[in-house]
Amino acid sequence: MSVIDARHLHKTYGSTLAVDDVSLTLEEGQIVAVLGPNGAGKTTTVEMIAGLRHADAGTVRVLGLDPQADPHAVREHLGMQLQAARLPGRITVREAVELYASFYTDPADPAELLARLGLAEKAATAFKDLSGGQQQRLSIALALVGRPTVAILDELTTGLDPHARREVWQLIESVRDSGVSILLVTHFMDEAERLADHVVIIDDGRVVASGTPTELTARAGGEYAFQMRFAEELPADLESALRALPEVTSLATAEHTWTVTGLPTALPAVIGRLGAAEQIPTDIHTLTRSLEDVFVQLTDEVHTS
Repeated sequence: MSVIDARHLHKTYGSTLAVDDVSLTLEEGQIVAVLGPNGAGKTTTVEMIAGLRHADAGTVRVLGLDPQADPHAVREHLGMQLQAARLPGRITVREAVELYASFYTDPADPAELLARLGLAEKAATAFKDLSGGQQQRLSIALALVGRPTVAILDELTTGLDPHARREVWQLIESVRDSGVSILLVTHFMDEAERLADHVVIIDDGRVVASGTPTELTARAGGEYAFQMRFAEELPADLESALRALPEVTSLATAEHTWTVTGLPTALPAVIGRLGAAEQIPTDIHTLTRSLEDVFVQLTDEVHTS
């Protein structure tokens, strides 16, 4: 079941077209990552979905409700953490969660929520005295205190060190596992690749690609690559023979390691030729394209078209 269904959203600010015909869906139990460079229109898109901004055109349904027409009804079921959201420096963790809890008719117990998110020991700590990772944990707590069915998390790990980022990732996964569907806005490729069931790439206010990380890396095309390691150097004539195979585009060698690129049929062709020469690699593995490779290719195509 779709918990978010956004269709053909448009938004302009004066002469600036911020969002141009964006559509996306979030299914129950999913994490969908909205991925794109800074200024691509990601935050404006999710703010329209949440009912914080009015769309110039298009439709949105969150759990069947229209946030454009009745944002208050939607907010009982939707938790949100915005990139630019900041709390007063002196407010304590407990005070912030209790304040947000007061906005809902049936909120989570603040003490239980803080314990769940690893903030119980920081309950009396002022916001300004929290580390970056702790502040983000508090942001998630504020997004969850209303017991939402859906959560929108915008650029949660910007500015965090690698250790804190991974802690937040684990927390997001645990939130999804508890039954909350998540729309995750990010410009980090590794974050989307790690967390997302589905990825929507936005650039210049438009959707340039949509699919699972695996689908996107496969759809973008490109050459097939694999790497082989040998116990000893191979004869020069065998190297020449592999280079001459019609399935092989290139062959690079370095310290008993050979990297082959070419058609998807290059792997069986090369293994067949090696087998005939009685030369068997000690290790072989494919080199898959990353989501970052796909992102760079697709956004470059947008800006050069």
